[in-house]
Amino acid sequence: MGFVDFIMGLLRDPRAAIAGWIVALGPGLVYTPLFLIVFIETGVVFFPFLPGDSLLFAAGVFSADGGGLNVVVTLVVFYAAAILGNTSNYWISRFFGSRIIDSGKVKALTPERMAKLDSFFEKYGGLTIVITRFMPFFRTFAPFIAGTGHMRFSTFTFYNVIGGVAWVSLFVLVGYFFGGVPFVQEHFEVIVLGIVGVSVLPAFIGAIRGALASRKGAKKSE
Repeated sequence: MGFVDFIMGLLRDPRAAIAGWIVALGPGLVYTPLFLIVFIETGVVFFPFLPGDSLLFAAGVFSADGGGLNVVVTLVVFYAAAILGNTSNYWISRFFGSRIIDSGKVKALTPERMAKLDSFFEKYGGLTIVITRFMPFFRTFAPFIAGTGHMRFSTFTFYNVIGGVAWVSLFVLVGYFFGGVPFVQEHFEVIVLGIVGVSVLPAFIGAIRGALASRKGAKKSE
C-alpha cells in the first residue's frame, strides 16, 4: 500500500512531493526522483499510470525564483528523461515486445489501445510519437508499439526528440510562468487534477467513439 499511497499523493499534489525532495535531498540530488519518474513512465511499459504532466507543471512552479529548482536544469533533466525513456521503451519492445504482449501481464495494453495506436501510426506516421506525448498511457505505449516494427530507429529518434522537447517545454514553462499567480497557488490541487483530466480526455473520447463504433457494427451485423 505504501507505493500506491505514494502514487496517489503524487497524482493529487506533486507540489508536496517536490517540496519534500528539495528539503531531504538538497538542490543537486532533488533532480534524481524527477528524472526517474518521467523516465520510468515513458520508458517502462508496466508503469503508464505515473504522473507526467502534473509533475512537469509542478516542477516548473518550483523552478521560478526562490522555488528551489533551476529552470534550465529542470528542462534539461526532463528532456533527457523523456527522450531516453522513450528510447528505452523502443528497444525493450524490439527485443521483448512479442513476449510481453503475449504474456498478458500489461493489463493496460489492451487490444483496443493497440488497435488505436496502429491506426495512429497508419494515419500520422512518425507524428504519432509527438501527438501521443500529450496523452497519458498512449505516450507510454506508442514507443513500445513503434519498436514492434512500425518505425525505423532513426525515424523514431527524430520524432522522439521533437515530442520530448515539446512536451517538457510546454508543461514546465506553463508552471514556471503561471505557477506564482495567487489563484494557481490557492487552487493548486484542483488545477493539477484539471491538467490530468484534460490530458486523459482525448483517450476517453477515443474510447467512447470506439465503443459506439463497435455497437453500430454489431447492430449492422444482426
